[in-house]
Amino acid sequence: MLSNAPASASETPLRQDALELDAIVADIVLSSRILAREGIVDSFGHVSGRHPRRPDHYLMPRTRAAELVTAEDVLVFDLEDTLVTATEARTFAERSIHGAIYRARPDVLAICHHHAPAMMPFCTSDAELVPVFHLGATMGATVPRWDSQDEFGDTNLIVSTHAQGDSLARALGPNWTVLMRGHGATVAGRSIRELTFRAIYGARNADAQLRAAQLGSVRRLTAAEALSAAEFNLTPFAMDRAWEQWTRHIHAAGHP
Repeated sequence: MLSNAPASASETPLRQDALELDAIVADIVLSSRILAREGIVDSFGHVSGRHPRRPDHYLMPRTRAAELVTAEDVLVFDLEDTLVTATEARTFAERSIHGAIYRARPDVLAICHHHAPAMMPFCTSDAELVPVFHLGATMGATVPRWDSQDEFGDTNLIVSTHAQGDSLARALGPNWTVLMRGHGATVAGRSIRELTFRAIYGARNADAQLRAAQLGSVRRLTAAEALSAAEFNLTPFAMDRAWEQWTRHIHAAGHP
């Protein structure tokens, strides 16, 4: 990671580019640790961000548990998932998820793949995951499901090829969260902070829906309610408040 010092008016363009890259790397590290603390990722799962100056590249940590990720672990890949950073570090096979979505969705600037426990019942049943409360609407009004069996038959369920990644990206379509049958979920965002917010509250929405179903019929938000709630909660007014709190928890736990 390069310098975190603020840029001045006299900073060179190269220096400004480096600072912007540092900021994205720092957010990937924080998001990884926040999502681990919130129970979205554990030893498995990963966060990436599109390169701020090279939209045909993305940044993703080496193979490591998210809670332990540091700035030095973050590597650069092109959109064909080829490692650009000179390193002998191991890389995630499922970077195919990230590259495929970045290729298909220019509006997506951050991605997380995870196996949050609250989401797994919806990945292992035919139950539809729907927004049931206002913050939960940030997962998207529609959450499609992708089944690797449909195109690829019996696999180890790891998305490790371009064909599999492209198929998943098609299932995601214009939405923000996609369930993966028998596997987990993938979430996209227009920034790393937005991605983090969507992933956390998507899992909390799944938990709320499961609990409501135990009491009787589930009352979902209307399409208009879900859209309006998501638009409001994805503004800096809401997201920055949550990001500040989550970041304080990480620092209080002794992480740099």
